Amino acid sequence: MEAVGCGRPVFLFIPMKTFENIPIKCLIFVRNGFIMELNYDWEVSDLGEILALLSGKGGTGKTSVCAGIAQALAQSGQRILCIDCDVGLRNLDISLGMSECAGLSFLDVCSGAYPLEQAAKHPMFPSLFFLTAPMNCRADQIDLSAFRAMLRNARDAFDFILLDAPAGVEAGFHLAADNADRFLVVTGFGPAAVRDASRVGDLLELAGRQDVRLIVNRVDRGMLQATRKTIDDVMDTAGLPLLGVILEDPDITLAAAFGKPVLRYAPRGDAARAFCRIARRIQGYPEPMRLR
Repeated sequence: MEAVGCGRPVFLFIPMKTFENIPIKCLIFVRNGFIMELNYDWEVSDLGEILALLSGKGGTGKTSVCAGIAQALAQSGQRILCIDCDVGLRNLDISLGMSECAGLSFLDVCSGAYPLEQAAKHPMFPSLFFLTAPMNCRADQIDLSAFRAMLRNARDAFDFILLDAPAGVEAGFHLAADNADRFLVVTGFGPAAVRDASRVGDLLELAGRQDVRLIVNRVDRGMLQATRKTIDDVMDTAGLPLLGVILEDPDITLAAAFGKPVLRYAPRGDAARAFCRIARRIQGYPEPMRLR
């Protein structure tokens, strides 16, 4: 064990092997002057868990993050259902690499026209399934009781259900946030995105929601150096505990352009490795924070 100080309170470094068979509540460590706080207090339920991916501002890459985490969870052997809640403006299929797959919308299942078992199956990840968003209605027109009944059935069939909410805090946001167990707020590094993430956290707190975590996406190392800010500063402004950091990675855009999932297009890229680390944390495994 080693105690290390950086002009701030002293933290205790303990080798990761120490935690291999021990449940972890919290691990704090310093890397390159950044204070990182990782919370491993999520207990995986016997029933499928519903995760809502939220962002206050558009352009944070939330949908790409949702797709990447879903791929990583499926790759680890979990049964995953992704639901695009961006009614009328669906894009999750592109990030998943499923734009060529003829798929059902969640409204098709909610209405009883099709069973949940007919959700589109990913061609490269056999345990990953997808329901797209309907295009012919508004989010505030969705039958909430039917939507919740569908999610209850999904809990029995899947380990994790990921709800990709639209940016902002309108009806589509509430469709996801009001029906989830855990909440992943995705932000960029810019001040506007971080402030909006803080607002999302405040709304969830006012609604009595717990298990809220922050994912900082599209982080540029050069911007970190130029602004002299750290991920710790983003955490302080957003007021949320950190789940993961994803570096700016052109492979995400290239994978979507070629219609492929990023974990197959660039499995060793910065983004793919970050998604895998986040997926492990979601499953309750200790995974150190890395900016590479």
